[in-house]
Amino acid sequence: MGEIRFDDLEDVKQFIMEKVFGKDEGKDDESSGGRPKKSSGNRRKGGIGGIIIVFFLLFMGTGIYQVGPDEEAVLLSFGKYSKTVGPGMHWYFPRPIGKRYVVKTTKVYRVEIGFETVEAGPPARYQNVPEESLMFTGDENMIDVDFSVQYKISNLKDYVFNVKGQYETIKSAAESALRQVVGSKGIEETLTVGKERIQEETREKLKKILDSYGIGIMIIGLQLQDVGPPEEVMQAFKEVANAREDRSRFINEANGYRNDIIPNARGQAFQMINRAEAYKEKRIKESQGDVAKFIKLSEKYSLGKEVTKTRMYLETMEKIMPGVEKIIIDPRLKGSIINLIGGGVGTNEKTNN
Repeated sequence: MGEIRFDDLEDVKQFIMEKVFGKDEGKDDESSGGRPKKSSGNRRKGGIGGIIIVFFLLFMGTGIYQVGPDEEAVLLSFGKYSKTVGPGMHWYFPRPIGKRYVVKTTKVYRVEIGFETVEAGPPARYQNVPEESLMFTGDENMIDVDFSVQYKISNLKDYVFNVKGQYETIKSAAESALRQVVGSKGIEETLTVGKERIQEETREKLKKILDSYGIGIMIIGLQLQDVGPPEEVMQAFKEVANAREDRSRFINEANGYRNDIIPNARGQAFQMINRAEAYKEKRIKESQGDVAKFIKLSEKYSLGKEVTKTRMYLETMEKIMPGVEKIIIDPRLKGSIINLIGGGVGTNEKTNN
């Protein structure tokens, strides 16, 4: 096909009219410069056809749209999914033939459970939602938990078509997952060291729930914003916490005293045992020595019983009457006095008248 040229808008109009209504078989008119002379009927047909074409072009022009760099679009034809397109200028059949959904797929969305943002701020202001935040722990205590879920759209087709009311669905699933996890924990663990574990378990459970829905999102994060007792029992919880702190302090003090007194008592016990053992050994040795001495004495006594008997008698008298001058009188020595203890032997003779 050769190149088509138009001299003015009339030629363009004529070309379109010929394509739509066919050629006009009228004769040339000299005054018209060699162009065919149009009847009034053909002119009316041409005007209506032109209006129709303009409206048609305007209608088709409404199908032109732009997808931003952080967006994707889902296209429908006659109510059924057609395709997903990325950033750039695109065209689709306008309504009622076609339909499109343009969504930001790189944006991180946030779902709030237990609270809602009243004013972004700064400073931000929040409002508590008790019907979402109040839940029971595994030991049947009530606790107030505020948390948020961050997610991105990973599959726009699934996000648009598989679930209706995506925000409420994610919110309900997250609340259900957290209630299950908190319901398996004690209140002390929930309020103190168990927060990280609760977050991780809730995230895994929520992921399984949403994957079963085929909602087409990816969980970026789940964070516990605020965990504490309800306001109505806050004072009682503080008193219980103070009592627990006192109990821990008393236990630590008692353990410290025990760790101090028990080693000392054990040391003293070992010392007493060692002394007793030493005393036992000493008494045994002394007894053995006494026995050996007695045996020796017995042997000597057997050799000279009278001498030993006299010596033992004298030693005993010395022990029971120390410092007393002793005078021994031998009845065989008439008129003689022998001072054995006083330093030698003295003899006094008395003359009987």
